[in-house]
Amino acid sequence: MQSSGHRLRDVEQHQPLLSGGEEEVVAADRVWFIQDSCGMVCAFMTWFLVMYAQFVVNFVMLLPSKSFWFSLINGVAFNFLAVLALTSHLRTMLSDPGAVPKGNATKEYMESLQLKPGEVIYKCPKCCSIKPERAHHCSICKRCIRKMDHHCPWVNNCVGENNQRFFVLFTMYIASISLHALCLSGFHFFTCVRVQWNECSDFSPPVAVLLLIFLCLEAVLFLTFTAVMFGTQIHSICNDETEIERLKNEKPTWERRVRWEGMKAVFGGPPSLLWFNPFAGLRLQRLLMVRARKGGAEFSV
Repeated sequence: MQSSGHRLRDVEQHQPLLSGGEEEVVAADRVWFIQDSCGMVCAFMTWFLVMYAQFVVNFVMLLPSKSFWFSLINGVAFNFLAVLALTSHLRTMLSDPGAVPKGNATKEYMESLQLKPGEVIYKCPKCCSIKPERAHHCSICKRCIRKMDHHCPWVNNCVGENNQRFFVLFTMYIASISLHALCLSGFHFFTCVRVQWNECSDFSPPVAVLLLIFLCLEAVLFLTFTAVMFGTQIHSICNDETEIERLKNEKPTWERRVRWEGMKAVFGGPPSLLWFNPFAGLRLQRLLMVRARKGGAEFSV
């Protein structure tokens, strides 16, 4: 039996650890949260910056506007997209990305797999687990993650098999509100230059200008970063290849699901509006029942 710490190229079949139904039950019975100081700071900064953008858009630009319909339409659109972005961030951060159970590489368990002669399994020496195909070990999560794409400190979690969809939505909605904020800022500057600054904002001109400049810088940085991440994620999904697999130039030993098949596998089902809904599949009632039964949330890692 092979127990090397490196992936074998001659693997024909990896024994799955849990069936899909069992995985869903395990994931639903706990709250996943990575206790990493850097990740928690980055996640807090993400929420702070989004809420800062909401403050500037709502109180500096829209509420003082003399056009009721302009303020209403843009206010509803911006805040709706911001709620979707923050919800996607929470779902990415608090969802089990596809962690392999720790310490299951015991002699008894491996004997129970009833492996055929010549069949090879992969054991991770770091978390002592039997690693399925396409899983990689994350040193921050201290777990092996199925279809691990990368570890993102901004969501304080790995992006893997179970939460990649929410990460894609997060990058898409952050890019959308960043672009929206840039457009509103440009329009506000143009409008205020034509009239007195005191008439287009409840804040003093120096304060309003500083708030808008910082918002523009934030929006440009967020738009650039999230737009690039969104594009790379869509490319990875359509090619059924994670970022780690691409960087390591791993030859696929699995049957690739490309283009629409890959999109349907990640987003769950044929194209529909549910693809864009970060609330879809949220089992809040079941989670509350589990917490009530256990006396609190169970944190992973």
